[in-house]
Amino acid sequence: MIERRSLNGMDKEVFFELKAVGDIKGDFYVPSYQRGYRWGKTEIDRLLDDIYATGGTSNYCLQPVVLRRKDGKYEIVDGQQRLTTIYLIYKYMNIGSKGFLPSPQFSLFYETRDKQESFLKELDSSRRNENIDFWFICNAYENIQNWFENKNKQSVLTDINGYFDKIVKVIWYEVPANDDESAIDMFTRLNVGRIPLTNAELVKAMFLSEGANSGITREKKEEIALQWDNVERELHNDSFWFFLTNTTNGSFQTRIDLVLDLIANKPCDNREVYYTFFKFDSMRSEMCLEEIWRRIQHTFLILKDWYENHELFHKIGYLIASEYCTLQDVYDASKDKTKEAFGESLDDLIRDSIKIPENYSDLSYENATPKRKMTRLLLLFNVESVRRNGEKTQWFPFNLFKMDNNGRVVWSLEHIHAQQSKGLRKQEDQKEWIRYQLPSVQVVDNDSDLVLRMQAALKNPRLTGDEFNGIQEQVERKLSVPGSLDYLHCISNMALLNARDNAALNNSTFDVKRTEIVNMDKKGQYIPFCTKMVFLKYYTKSSDAQLHFWGPADREDYINAINIVLQQYLQSPIHFEKQEM
Repeated sequence: MIERRSLNGMDKEVFFELKAVGDIKGDFYVPSYQRGYRWGKTEIDRLLDDIYATGGTSNYCLQPVVLRRKDGKYEIVDGQQRLTTIYLIYKYMNIGSKGFLPSPQFSLFYETRDKQESFLKELDSSRRNENIDFWFICNAYENIQNWFENKNKQSVLTDINGYFDKIVKVIWYEVPANDDESAIDMFTRLNVGRIPLTNAELVKAMFLSEGANSGITREKKEEIALQWDNVERELHNDSFWFFLTNTTNGSFQTRIDLVLDLIANKPCDNREVYYTFFKFDSMRSEMCLEEIWRRIQHTFLILKDWYENHELFHKIGYLIASEYCTLQDVYDASKDKTKEAFGESLDDLIRDSIKIPENYSDLSYENATPKRKMTRLLLLFNVESVRRNGEKTQWFPFNLFKMDNNGRVVWSLEHIHAQQSKGLRKQEDQKEWIRYQLPSVQVVDNDSDLVLRMQAALKNPRLTGDEFNGIQEQVERKLSVPGSLDYLHCISNMALLNARDNAALNNSTFDVKRTEIVNMDKKGQYIPFCTKMVFLKYYTKSSDAQLHFWGPADREDYINAINIVLQQYLQSPIHFEKQEM
């Protein structure tokens, strides 16, 4: 028998339990403030597909139903769509098996439709047009029938019926009858998501339960509640959070869910909403609640130790930020290993993340897989440069690298110097490109006819494509080092830039991008360490430095710097491509 538990939320006591669908019994009514039944084929097929996919070997949990006892019946505050669908599935299984399988063990009554209870029992399709609710119910029943018939196996009926008895469960969430909040207010708050019935809330309730078999003293419960809140608060440090994950907080209703999912070993592609809660509920048969709590604490402290360790922070942070590993992968790699062995495992994973069968110099921006390898390699170059340069005083800011104020990833692989620009077909983009290049052309040669052509083009209300192409060709010659253009898409001409959303800037020459980087730096905006060093000519020997151009000497020194910093991870040094004149 599943223990009944109390969930202290919303300043009231709420009882809940895990109940097998086959154990749902009683009389239920849907009050007038709720809309009628509206589930369609998509919702029904998804429910049945998910249940059938379990094969009867793993628990499947439905969204909660929220109820209140009233006059010997259950008032459905939330969950009527699910309960009605379950009722219709039972009806079909009973009819489809010719009475061998049971009919629903509960009844449904709709306050605004006094004939709906009898209609559900009879399911007379000739009455479907009497009202919109009957129409949706008839369609739903036909969708259920089609789903079973498409399986073309009689055993599916008995399989699903058996799953309902054993592994398909509902979180039974019952508000006391003497609750002074109106059902309408409660329904409204539930449906705008202001009662966070998350995995974390349900797991937390396990420890705060008033059940006789909880085995935890009141003092211990208060201690757990305080420690729980402290963990949640620490995870709201974005530096810590974005070290652990690439997702915004919107992916988790509470951040401690990340820790709980880690312990539950929840697969990334698992769609079961309460997968993690099920796992923790199962743990109760294997260990006491205090032991479960110690495991949560221990796991969190492991993550915190990684975060506070300068070397582990950068190596683990890179693996997660590069999307080569998930936090679960790293956590699994750490199990049953000494700190030294774990460090060696991380180094192996990092090597594998940038491992390629060909020469690094053959990687090209124009192909998706090599482009991904180049992105990882340059991210690693940035992270390792900060780690080595910082001597434990500087830390790579994964939170700033991953997200801007709008929650978007802003740093991507882009050309340091772009030529043969494409995609600037709109006049506003073309003029924006000219506007970006003009200051650089003026610095190089302010008295040239090209400056006058560019100024005139900016004033021309009808700039033609041919005129722009002619200006673009002259500008690129003026602001580029002469020679072969084979290097354009190679790693020696790539950096992590945030120009992806700006076509004009993305297609600009080195000097234009350098000016933009300097302006960003003056404003205090974050720029990846190595990107800043590239545009400040940090890697270029002073004797070869040409402030306004990105030439062969710059690219060669850039490659040498990458080779030095990433020496322990590269299969072989990156070879610099020789420019043909």
